[in-house]
Amino acid sequence: MSLTGTPFFLCTIFFVLVALALPLTLWSRLRGPLAVRYAARFGMLLLCQVTSVLMVFVIVNNSNALYDNWEDLLGTGTHVQATADLGPDGGAAQAKREPKVAQKFQQAKGPNMGDVQQADLKGRVSGVEGEVYVWLPPQYNDPAYKDKKFPVVELLPGYPGSAKAWYGTLKVQTQLKPLMQSGKVAPFILVSPRTTLLGGQDTGCANIPGKVNADTWLSVDVRRMVTDNFRVQDDAAGWGVAGYSAGAHCAARLAIEHPDRYAAGVSLSGYNNPAAEKDSLTAKDPVLREKANPLFMLQHAAHPPHTSLYVSGASGDGYQDGMALRNAAKAPTKVRVVQIAAGAGGHGSAVWKSQIPDVFRWLTEQGFKAR
Repeated sequence: MSLTGTPFFLCTIFFVLVALALPLTLWSRLRGPLAVRYAARFGMLLLCQVTSVLMVFVIVNNSNALYDNWEDLLGTGTHVQATADLGPDGGAAQAKREPKVAQKFQQAKGPNMGDVQQADLKGRVSGVEGEVYVWLPPQYNDPAYKDKKFPVVELLPGYPGSAKAWYGTLKVQTQLKPLMQSGKVAPFILVSPRTTLLGGQDTGCANIPGKVNADTWLSVDVRRMVTDNFRVQDDAAGWGVAGYSAGAHCAARLAIEHPDRYAAGVSLSGYNNPAAEKDSLTAKDPVLREKANPLFMLQHAAHPPHTSLYVSGASGDGYQDGMALRNAAKAPTKVRVVQIAAGAGGHGSAVWKSQIPDVFRWLTEQGFKAR
């Protein structure tokens, strides 16, 4: 039974009702020694607590799209089939030699996913397999745009987190559709790939020798799938990457490391030091921890990357990290930092959801447009 499906949710409600009915009907009817009766009553109360917690967990999980399935929850799944050493370019040159592949898409399932497509992608370079969700702007099928290629924004969730959260919880497409129709926001194609690739571990969206090629999955394989199957711009000027929490760390890192692939990165309540996430794989190795830190990358880049960053966060939750990036940036790198008021909602989906219109207006100002 699916972790996020309606049948399981209804089952949890049924379990709660049964657990409540047991003490109401059996409390005074129990027979036997006093110790046995006390133990039975304690067991019934404990069952009430367990079933209630389970139901609340399912409600929270479904609302925030934290875990897609039982494997993600239990940390038993892996989406990594191979971990080849891809060299300094992460396999980008190899991807260019791969033939074009028509990907199968189907209707995505879940709340608010009605106009979102899903592909189950096998990364030919990264050795990663996972689902990718794609939403097309209203202009995409407009005859007036039949010869236009569209800009793309890759959307990364936090950890733990589902790639569907941007659509189901943050309602990114619901918020942006009227803004795109009115011309206030560029007609972006939105692409959200799976980022939880190893059970119980955060990859930091990095290539980690012998473990995972998460960077290549996001910046090479997913990108190639999109350019193969949609009318999109394939140069950096047509691509951006955005994320929240752990996904924000990823977005900043990818934009700084790959200015040839992303012209802009958006970090909502992110962090620079990978050790901010206790399950981070890159934080476990001192060398990787340093190399995966966006601030270190910016400070030690051979040439300042030609990319723009939008960083937002409250004090103690991304703001100071954003200011450090802005202070380290040298032209042509641009960093805009937005401070979120303390108490505006904490480190959660309500804060990130409210920022989506401003974020995409900023992205539009960076020159993204259909062309």
